[in-house]
Amino acid sequence: MSQKIELTIDGREISAVPGQTILSAAEEAGVYIPRLCHLKGLTPHGSCRICTVLVNGRPQSACTQPVAPGMLVENDTPKVNGLRRNLLDMLFVEGNHFCMFCEKSGNCELQALAYRFGITAPKYPYMFPQRTLDASHPDILIERNRCILCGRCVRASQELDGKHAFDFIGRGAHKRLHVNAEARLADTDAAVEDRAVAACPVGSLLRKRVGYALPVGRRAYDHQPIGSEISAAAPQG
Repeated sequence: MSQKIELTIDGREISAVPGQTILSAAEEAGVYIPRLCHLKGLTPHGSCRICTVLVNGRPQSACTQPVAPGMLVENDTPKVNGLRRNLLDMLFVEGNHFCMFCEKSGNCELQALAYRFGITAPKYPYMFPQRTLDASHPDILIERNRCILCGRCVRASQELDGKHAFDFIGRGAHKRLHVNAEARLADTDAAVEDRAVAACPVGSLLRKRVGYALPVGRRAYDHQPIGSEISAAAPQG
């Protein structure tokens, strides 16, 4: 029998098991911690930092930080949510996210988080980068102007699809999503059924000929904020 670990999130005591991350333990307790680079079934990456919480007053990535006895975790507080708004703002201005014209609108996790945090317009100046678009593949499109470098497609391709269709090249501001071919996605072994394609949280990696298929009102985040399904599962009483 594994020993239970007791910790506190926003004043609420929860139980976890050794080796569990803060995000995983919180989710099982019905506490939603926002995230973008994290996807269940993939190795935690801790790159987007949207899931940052304060653990005994210190910032930690909830998707990679294991639980420990007596942790005092701050998640849904004005200070922590203010940090998340800043991160979301920077993601929006660092790329070109024209939500009203994007075929991922309504199903985009970045957009849904902006709605959840009440962001109607970023407070930082737009950078308007000029990045490449790869439409060479018959069924898949890469729009790098919308890529947030979360790495979900990279990990899904390796860990779930058993391929290496995607990876990053460059560093810092020059880091970009690349493919395992000289230049074009069409020359890779990527397929439209790959889990990597569906893993993209934004409109960067898209299946062709399915955009706008769902009308407004039937999209993933039209009625409830992102994360509502986790909060709704919280134990009552």
